[in-house]
Amino acid sequence: MLTIHPLRWGKPYKSLDSFDVIHFDTGEAIAKIGQVNGGMVQMDMRKCDQARKALRSIPPEELIRRCEKAAQLFENAALPIGDGTQSVDEFVHQQSASTGLPEHMCRSNMKKNSFVLSNMGKILDALTRGLDLEIMSRGYGEEGRNVTVSFQCQSPVLGAVLPNNSPGVHTLWLPAVALQVGLVLKPGSQEPWTPYRMISAFIEAGIPAEAFCLYPGGHDVGSTIMARCAKSMIFGSAQTVQQYSGNPRVQAHGPGFSKILLGDDIVDHWEDYLDLMVESVASNSGRGCINASGIWASRHTREIAEALAAKIGPMEVLPPTDDRAQLAAFTNPQMATGTWAMIQQDLSESGVEDMTASYGDRLVERERCAYLRPMVVHANSASCGVAAKEYMFPFASVVKCEQKEMIKSIGQTLIATAITADEAWIDDLTNATNIDRLNIGPVPTNRLNWLQPHEGNLTEFLFRSRAYQLAPINVPVG
Repeated sequence: MLTIHPLRWGKPYKSLDSFDVIHFDTGEAIAKIGQVNGGMVQMDMRKCDQARKALRSIPPEELIRRCEKAAQLFENAALPIGDGTQSVDEFVHQQSASTGLPEHMCRSNMKKNSFVLSNMGKILDALTRGLDLEIMSRGYGEEGRNVTVSFQCQSPVLGAVLPNNSPGVHTLWLPAVALQVGLVLKPGSQEPWTPYRMISAFIEAGIPAEAFCLYPGGHDVGSTIMARCAKSMIFGSAQTVQQYSGNPRVQAHGPGFSKILLGDDIVDHWEDYLDLMVESVASNSGRGCINASGIWASRHTREIAEALAAKIGPMEVLPPTDDRAQLAAFTNPQMATGTWAMIQQDLSESGVEDMTASYGDRLVERERCAYLRPMVVHANSASCGVAAKEYMFPFASVVKCEQKEMIKSIGQTLIATAITADEAWIDDLTNATNIDRLNIGPVPTNRLNWLQPHEGNLTEFLFRSRAYQLAPINVPVG
């Protein structure tokens, strides 16, 4: 069994406190992970300037090359982790065993992270709109038009309080390294595997170890990171997002409430887009903020709900090692039973109908874990409470709503796929401030273009543009 130590500016710290990462089904201990407290984090943050200094000693183009090497190591190599090494197969098995994700989904998420690292140059070129990264490294430079431009880094490190639900979210903090910003990470208690393996790959690829901190620990560790880092990101509930709303120091990532909107001009041909709906709702076991939690249309909604339910309702629980497995376990069974209780309340509302009821029990309880099988509900009005719900499994509300009412009725939406050719409505959607990422046409909500920002541009979050003028100075001699 691996013993994994916290990292303090790249140096392992042998903590007297530790906790065991447990297999969700067998109860077997997979690894022992050392713990730190908030006081240690606060003390270490006095040295955070050294992280950026170490990264700035390497030109951005070279950092990008090392990121590309790290991608290959992350996806293919046996890497040092704690007091041992970890092969790719061990990583996949350990991640699946602690998170409940099927192993093939762990491999898929691994490839997402590797893809972002492999394409770091292209991604940063897109996010900076082609700006020479040397300008961001130096702080100023000539962009053209005989004007000096300046971008000032707002923090030597990016702090992040990381989640347990889906390893794919780690793509959001990876570009910081190529931007010469260090990383201060609190791994999720059930998903420490990706951050530890990624940092190991970075170090093996030649990126300075002193740029990285990994702080497993309790809530005080997360709150200290948020308080002491000038820029940080956190993943959590809608309440978490609300707590940090308007705080320029924090990027808060929560539920996506992503949706598919069927325009009046195509809704009579909804069958052509059924597979797109299935993928958007059920991919990655519905765990991501990019999964669709709602499908909105002005008519045919009951037929759409019945057809979607027929596709995903019969999905059964399979072992995580089975390549056909489509459902992830709730490693905390109380979370599944609590979610089920909330859904039961949703279903008691007038105008709401469970379209998957005929496909067997939705809650499947095991000795140490539980599963929720996919659900599709029909809501005959946007005023139904379930139309604004999102759950951490394949769950979708098919909502009846007039097209002219949709934009104001859908609420805050991370990703909206609008399937329409109605130019006037497209213009309205383009100008809708409650939609973050907008897909016009048949694009599944879970298919991201990595050359575009996701819930905010990381370069704009970490750097600010400012005026910077250079004038020659005659230095006296003697």
